[in-house]
Amino acid sequence: MSAFRTHGRGHLNGPVVVIGTGLLGASIGLGLRGRGVPVFLFDPSPTNQAVAVDIGAGLPLAGLGNETPELVVVAAPPDVTADVVAKALADYPDSVVVDIASVKAAILADLRGRGVDLSRYVGTHPMAGREKSGPVAARGELFTSMPWVLCPPEESSGAAVQVAHSLATDLGAVVSQFTADEHDEAVALVSHLPQVMSSLLASRLQGTPLHALSLAGNGLRDVTRIAASDPTLWVQILGANAPKVVGILQGVREDLNRLIGTLEDPTAPGARLDLAQLISEGNAGQARIPGKHGGPAQAYSWLTVLVDDKPGQIALLLTEIGEIGVNVEDLRLDHSSGQNVGMVELSVLPNKHDHLIEALTDRGWRVLQ
Repeated sequence: MSAFRTHGRGHLNGPVVVIGTGLLGASIGLGLRGRGVPVFLFDPSPTNQAVAVDIGAGLPLAGLGNETPELVVVAAPPDVTADVVAKALADYPDSVVVDIASVKAAILADLRGRGVDLSRYVGTHPMAGREKSGPVAARGELFTSMPWVLCPPEESSGAAVQVAHSLATDLGAVVSQFTADEHDEAVALVSHLPQVMSSLLASRLQGTPLHALSLAGNGLRDVTRIAASDPTLWVQILGANAPKVVGILQGVREDLNRLIGTLEDPTAPGARLDLAQLISEGNAGQARIPGKHGGPAQAYSWLTVLVDDKPGQIALLLTEIGEIGVNVEDLRLDHSSGQNVGMVELSVLPNKHDHLIEALTDRGWRVLQ
């Protein structure tokens, strides 16, 4: 399934044409321009294209002239990706064409149905993004150390696959190769389901009194963070991958029905065991998520440091942790409700936990275990 994974650099020479200058298209342009690759941009929205040019993601497509691009990147919305790919293959008969849409099987089926030559086409999906959208939100480093999936059809030439691979590695991504169906099944679980669950939970907050929401902590913020995503994009993504998502949601429905049945009589024989098993099953699933740098999941120890809510305190804390010689594996920020203090939650290796608490306490920091 995973044919290769690499952090190695690619070797695109360009020019590269990017069609679509939203968040991902403009970020690709910025990243490639930062590596000296000439990039030319086109977007059906003149405003989006102008903003992308202004931020340095590339030059207008008219500047390409008669030069043949090495690569054409289609960064169009999923519902028009097949149309744009087919046109790009016809307009640039000597160029490799890739798309970066978040669903792959439906696009490939559409292209095959049109009878286009797929030897120069590779479907890809960079697993990166932000809650913000549009070229203003673009970042050249957006793909650094992020997964980038290649889904070449059987018809793709080796040369086309290598160009697609070079695009991803030039941008610092970690490359994997899947079939289109394998990709869509995987992202239905690890990307599309989290979006649905986050949105469903966040929707329950619409009529909640503000005094109740004032009790919210990082748990609610973590779970609902991606609920701020673009509705228009997600309508297209979920519609294109509906069969895979529905299969997973049916399993979720079974689990919800089981939980509801148990909570309707929480003191019945076996009810507490069932609740414990439900939480334990979640523990087991969470433990399978790859850990730091994509390696095996590892349990970390958490501690909370109270800091005054004023400039420079977090920077000072991190500087002193560095002086102590402890590496911070993860960091979260929260604020104490009604108090003028911040709470910095730190994750460290278990064997460093007590040492860090003692060292920070000796330096005058207020530490909660």
